[in-house]
Amino acid sequence: MSLTPAAEQASPPLVLVHGLFDTPRLFDSLRHRLGGRRSPLLVPHLPHALGSVPLEELATELGRQIETAFGPDQPLDLMGFSMGGVIGRTWIQLGGGHRRTRRFTSVASPQRGTLAALPWPSWPLAGIADMKPGSPLLRRLAAAGPLLEEVECCSFYCPTDLTVFPGWEAVLPVGARQPLPVFWHNRLMAEPASLDPVVAELLRP
Repeated sequence: MSLTPAAEQASPPLVLVHGLFDTPRLFDSLRHRLGGRRSPLLVPHLPHALGSVPLEELATELGRQIETAFGPDQPLDLMGFSMGGVIGRTWIQLGGGHRRTRRFTSVASPQRGTLAALPWPSWPLAGIADMKPGSPLLRRLAAAGPLLEEVECCSFYCPTDLTVFPGWEAVLPVGARQPLPVFWHNRLMAEPASLDPVVAELLRP
């Protein structure tokens, strides 16, 4: 877990949630571009055991780390990349996070599932199976839609994404949507063309 304190806080804390096969280092370029302008900043490590940990379990761990860092009531902003966006959404809708989340930014996240997850069995890869279109978890999130409406949401997606496929389905059911002009999923947190609009959203007053 990485936590950057702030002496003076103009915005609520920002939490960044990584995806499958990633670690908090995924956000090094993003953090550099933020340049300390969003602080406190929490970047928790959520070990997924190669996709075997159910996403709801990872969402529970996310909630635990948030409460440890900021207590039970501090409002915050949340951004999730790829699978991290579904983990964040699960915490917001099923873990009570809607009560304290001001803004939720989803970046290339399989909010409606990804066809790339279809070949993988639910045992032992429960976390990957949670991202299949129409999975039980995604159906529960869809049914809990009104809770998401309490949060200001924004979705960034990559139209040519082959990891979260089809890329244009990588959007939340509510909020603004914006395509990113980068061809590959694994470059979205590295290329200026995708980082610049994401940073602009995270720094928006």
